Amino acid sequence: MFDEFGGPDVMHVVEEPVVPPATGEVRIRIEAFAVNPLDQMMRSGAVPAIVSLPHARIGVEGTGLVDALGPGVTGLKVGDPVILTAVPDASVRGSHAEYTTIPASRVVARPTGLTVAEAAAIWVAFSTAYGALVEKAGMRPGDHVLVTAASGGVGRAAMQIANQIGAVPLAVTRHAARQDDLIAAGAAAVIATDRDDVADAVRHHTGGSGADIVLDVVMGPGQQELVKAARPGGTLVAAGFLDPRPTPFPAGTPLTVFSYRSFEHTLDAVVVKRMAAFLNAGVRLGALRPAIDRVFALDDVVEAHRHLEEGLHAGRKVVVTA
Repeated sequence: MFDEFGGPDVMHVVEEPVVPPATGEVRIRIEAFAVNPLDQMMRSGAVPAIVSLPHARIGVEGTGLVDALGPGVTGLKVGDPVILTAVPDASVRGSHAEYTTIPASRVVARPTGLTVAEAAAIWVAFSTAYGALVEKAGMRPGDHVLVTAASGGVGRAAMQIANQIGAVPLAVTRHAARQDDLIAAGAAAVIATDRDDVADAVRHHTGGSGADIVLDVVMGPGQQELVKAARPGGTLVAAGFLDPRPTPFPAGTPLTVFSYRSFEHTLDAVVVKRMAAFLNAGVRLGALRPAIDRVFALDDVVEAHRHLEEGLHAGRKVVVTA
């Protein structure tokens, strides 16, 4: 929990009674959770959502076992391994904990074949990338997909999802030194902004036509270079906020532009069912797998947040076991 906004040191572990699930809820015994940039923003006070202080909980991603069923819950039983698909109010029932209660509609079965750490780290990145590329942009086999911040969790997930569908992921990174890692992660080609002109490189890799889909999880002034790299009539999905600077309205190449936030789909039961089916198929085929950097213990949650904040994870997920 945290009682004031700030850096990782504002968090502390507290002991509290286990809460029984209300009608329509389940109680989850958390086995592990991942640390996300959204958690950092919430902890630091950088998100517009209301966070009631003091005594705020934190955490938007995790996996565990169903520990108790509230009245009216069907289709689940105690002991079922599940993944949290959305935490309605992370400051009240966040996943950085040993237990949380959550609406039964906000969990899905944990895919067989994932370790607990992988299951803790897969949903946010993969549901965001799937929602942006498949549900929003309508990605199809053969599409050239330009993926920004490709070393990050969403970027890595986007490349895997593109490959699973038969699209062609083109990775954008700031550093040419990351090329080999990104090729190993699934990129068909790597465009490094410290070495390449983005638009020229994309035209080279697409036979002169440009990218069919641009997934921009960075935003900021650099988006204009991505617009130049897209083909006329292509699609740009703005799905992130890593660059806090203002983003000019896309101008130049005629594009379909979408603004995307994952909760528009993770709160939709019909889409979540499709996401879960796609995820299960990808895990079963060995096509989808989160990259894990380090696993921390719950008592070391401050260090886990610091590790992510200082960029020591190199784009891979940071997981904490509960």
